[in-house]
Amino acid sequence: MPSVVFTDPHVATVGLSEADAHANGIETDNRVLTLGNVPRALANFDTRGFIKLVIEAESRRLIGVQAVAPEAGELIQAAALAIGARMTVEELADQLSPYLTMVESLKLAAQTFRKDVKQLSCCAG
Repeated sequence: MPSVVFTDPHVATVGLSEADAHANGIETDNRVLTLGNVPRALANFDTRGFIKLVIEAESRRLIGVQAVAPEAGELIQAAALAIGARMTVEELADQLSPYLTMVESLKLAAQTFRKDVKQLSCCAG
């Protein structure tokens, strides 16, 4: 169930945290993408925060997302859909995302599992 705390910036979560997954015996991998690497955040002149993706190590399925970002409450539903669809991190990374939206940060964070963050976008950090 997605949840949002409407602070400034928002705090939004869905799925399992890394600690919750480990408590349930699930081996994980994760990546954190700071908003300084997200074109929309750069265009908004507000790079406070991050997006964290948690995946099940063996299957590579997305199992959790935590975000601290302006408008994180707007992007967490896309993360909930990806988890509900049992998407792998590679499938999320290959999705088409509208350029210059905060939801693009999910795709960019997924791409960090296979690329250096500085190679993600022409306009990122």
